[in-house]
Amino acid sequence: TIRPVRRSYYDPSSAPGKGVVWEWENDSGSWTPYDMDVGITIQRAYEKQHPWVDLSAIGFCYIIDFATMGQINRQTQRKRRVRRRLDMVYPLVSGTLPKSQSWPASPGAAAAPPVPACACPQCLLVMSVKATVSGTGPGTATLQPRKAPPVPPAVPKAPAPASGAKMPDGMATVRGSLKPLAAQGGRRQAASTPTLSSASSAASPPGTGSGKASHPGLGTLNRSHLQRLAIAQSRVLIASGVPTVPVKNLTGSSPVNPALAGITGILMSAAGLPVCLTRPPKLVLHPPPVSKSEIQSIPGISHTCRKTTKKQAKKGKTPEEVLKKYLQKVRHPPDEDCTICMERLSAPSGYKGPQPAVKPDLVGKLVKCGHVFHLHCLVAMYNNGNKDGSLQCPTCKTIYGVKTGTQPPGKMEYHIIPHALPGHSDCKTIRIIYNIPPGVQGPEHPNPGKSFTARGFPRHCYLPDSEKGRKVLKLLLVAWDRRLIFAIGTSSTTGESDTVIWNEIHHKTEFGSNLTGHGYPDINYLDNVLAELAAQGITEESLAQEKD
Repeated sequence: TIRPVRRSYYDPSSAPGKGVVWEWENDSGSWTPYDMDVGITIQRAYEKQHPWVDLSAIGFCYIIDFATMGQINRQTQRKRRVRRRLDMVYPLVSGTLPKSQSWPASPGAAAAPPVPACACPQCLLVMSVKATVSGTGPGTATLQPRKAPPVPPAVPKAPAPASGAKMPDGMATVRGSLKPLAAQGGRRQAASTPTLSSASSAASPPGTGSGKASHPGLGTLNRSHLQRLAIAQSRVLIASGVPTVPVKNLTGSSPVNPALAGITGILMSAAGLPVCLTRPPKLVLHPPPVSKSEIQSIPGISHTCRKTTKKQAKKGKTPEEVLKKYLQKVRHPPDEDCTICMERLSAPSGYKGPQPAVKPDLVGKLVKCGHVFHLHCLVAMYNNGNKDGSLQCPTCKTIYGVKTGTQPPGKMEYHIIPHALPGHSDCKTIRIIYNIPPGVQGPEHPNPGKSFTARGFPRHCYLPDSEKGRKVLKLLLVAWDRRLIFAIGTSSTTGESDTVIWNEIHHKTEFGSNLTGHGYPDINYLDNVLAELAAQGITEESLAQEKD
């Protein structure tokens, strides 16, 4: 698979110009660098000594707190560590930006000024391939077409130079540059790799010179030779520490695929692009086939399937009656803003929508967290929500009552399969299967009366069958009953609107790998999902409430 690439020029005073890299800690405990533009934004705020920076202006719902060096998700309040690291400074460019130039250059193009040669293994390999493929000097190879040109008259073989004698420039470059690479790549692979023909050997017909058969040119190499040449070159790159770029279809069913992959690698290297032909890791989404007799129910959990339908909100209570349970009236409001309408608490509410039956100048304090708001604003916020008898503080997300969601009707299955997840070899696996059909949106959804889609169902998810894994499953069952696992909205993956999406409780949908970040091993996953469930108001206390 070949994809376009590009390079960008950054100001020397920016983060990449100074060699500054900002990274966040992922679920596996390793560090992932931010995109370049995000890193530049963070570094700019850091240099201005701001206490924090909000990334929502560039499309990310995160806040970077420099005091704690943490990343905070504005929606889930989940925190991750961040760090600032000094790396190599990007090369500086003086003068005008270089013009793009195709390779190989046209015969009439002016020669570029000489550039000091680099002695690193990668540059030596690139120079050797350029000298071998471009055909610009003696001792270099030519790209030969299928139809061979007429064979020129035989040329007597030049006598071998004596020990210490200087070889022609082109041959010295090729052999001198390949020698340290062959030492790194290993003698075994070098001996089994076909070499490209030099101009002198290509000019010599069979049976002349020393009697040895001439080496095949690039155009005459068959499929196996191209594969061996490309793989050997890749091994040399790996040995020299060059980052690998996977080129797929190296062993495809068609004989054209490996040939194209091999030629692509050679031409990209000759153009100065580091490339390594590798086989990409295999995505393992599902476990091996499991028969019905191997599937087991989960001890301590009744049934193996649970359906959900729309739960009606509690009737008979007005919004004012619901909020009265969670609020205390404040006679003397503090001198601060209401974080809902952004007006002073000592002034009337600034809410301009449908007017609730509450005076706009009344102020109340939530009993658990102590945050203060206009009663007028809280009633309006409640009316714009799910109206399920619960309330969530807009400042600290503390939940009052039992929070429910807007998940459409569906089915949740769960059972044990006799296979172990990576990183959990000491136990079997809990498999969860969610199935939600498409339908029509209800009054609690974004577009009532409009149809919605349900892509990718049934969705298979996996947990280790350990004590903590069973605890997570029990809490997920509570979340399912409260309609909090899924919602209807716009997919962040496809951009499709009015479709079923995940609702901020992460699931592992990859069984035997972790290429997408949604698989195993992940030592922090169970703790992270417990924190996400707690943010939705689902804890061990919820299990007791459900029993009651």
